[in-house]
Amino acid sequence: MKKTIYIIGSGFSSLSASCYLAKAGYKVIVLEKNNTLGGRARQLKKEGFTFDIGPTWYWMPDVFEKFFSDFNKHPSDYYHLNKLDPAYQVYFGKDDSKLVSGNIEEIHSMFEAEEKGSSLHLREFLTSAKNNYNTAIKDLVYKPGESISELITPVTIKRAGQFFSTIRKTIRKKIKNEKLIKILEFPVLFLGAKPSNTPSFYNFMNYADFGLGTWHPNGGMFTVVTGMVTLAQSLGVEFITEANVEQIKVSKNNKVEGLIVNGEFKKSDSILSGADYHHTETLLPKENRQYSEKYWSNKTFAPSALLFYVGLSKPVKNVSHHTLFFDCDFEVHAESIYDTPKWPEDPLFYVSFPSKTDASAAPEGKEAATFLIPLAPGIKDTNEIREAYFKKIITRLEKVTNQTIKENIIFKESFCVNDFKEQYNSYQGNAYGLANTLMQTAFLRPKIRSKKVKNLFFTGQLTVPGPGVPPALISGKIAADLILKNS
Repeated sequence: MKKTIYIIGSGFSSLSASCYLAKAGYKVIVLEKNNTLGGRARQLKKEGFTFDIGPTWYWMPDVFEKFFSDFNKHPSDYYHLNKLDPAYQVYFGKDDSKLVSGNIEEIHSMFEAEEKGSSLHLREFLTSAKNNYNTAIKDLVYKPGESISELITPVTIKRAGQFFSTIRKTIRKKIKNEKLIKILEFPVLFLGAKPSNTPSFYNFMNYADFGLGTWHPNGGMFTVVTGMVTLAQSLGVEFITEANVEQIKVSKNNKVEGLIVNGEFKKSDSILSGADYHHTETLLPKENRQYSEKYWSNKTFAPSALLFYVGLSKPVKNVSHHTLFFDCDFEVHAESIYDTPKWPEDPLFYVSFPSKTDASAAPEGKEAATFLIPLAPGIKDTNEIREAYFKKIITRLEKVTNQTIKENIIFKESFCVNDFKEQYNSYQGNAYGLANTLMQTAFLRPKIRSKKVKNLFFTGQLTVPGPGVPPALISGKIAADLILKNS
């Protein structure tokens, strides 16, 4: 008889794990509290516009290829990818921006034009980044984070210094131009921490950026979700939406018995939670929780975010599909996230204009725009504050790109700290999980396998490898492997 496993949540890590477990012969049932699948990677449709509610960047295409190849499939069986060129655009001030090409040689030329000699330093930096990427992907990120020995290989021993230096120090050692520095420091923001707190080994994110490029799946990131759901269903996975898990039942000998879902008991041999780790532990009796409230409060969380999904009556000029606005002081904004949590006075922000390259994102002649301001988790969130910050960033957008936009707004929807808490049970309303700082890397992250409850497992951005969509796919595989090993 097949063993039954219930998976809590339907985000990328849960979808990934569900496929591996179903392939291995488990009866897999995925429970999603909301009315659509995808976790944070859901979709908003309104008045002919389509928005990705969550992730909008498609990096590290090799990780997606590896996932689908494990089932003798390819991403192209489920969605079509376009490589973006330019990959993205960065604004530093009024009429002052750089286009980051999708071609590596053009990136070298752009660096050299901005700072003489910098292209040579960039080549050295990217050689190291590529080597670290290959080491991470082949030797490290698919490890379960159970002990320090997973990090100790002949290669990592040679590069041990890179775990104790930082991205910031490495970049600024040889490149002095502030614009180029900002471009090089940007990718590690996906890891949820300041460049000054991120080990230099993580420069592999720069290879993911310049070396592997930025891609866009036609229809948006939600098409990746639908592709994974289709694959999972073909393997026999069952999905149940509007299924709120209220309690995890544990036997007297500290073993999983099942769950209470919408008031009904569901017996299960094992449970895997892709939901918020802290929230999942609140579903357990106190004596079965691994981590205290003090443990969580002492962790460095990746940012939360204020997002706006905006339908515009005409296209926006002088911007690219992905556009970053670094026209304010990053250090001051970062302090308001990590050091003294508060609303930033002059926030950096990012805007995705998917309709620049994907006709399905907006009606003909119109523009879809998703705005994102990184924020400290847990700060006060009101409609009045949201509105004030929308005015701030839309005014800045108009100023630096030299155009009028406000009068073209058809509608806007917002999503912020309170929504992350309410819709995803996210600890303090964080958007990206735990930051990848030195003391929160690999075996120092919350464990995938519960130390107190047999057959209870965790996956997602608070476990290994960390924040981001590709790491979530990897986390799902790690969790599935660990479950199979312990079954």
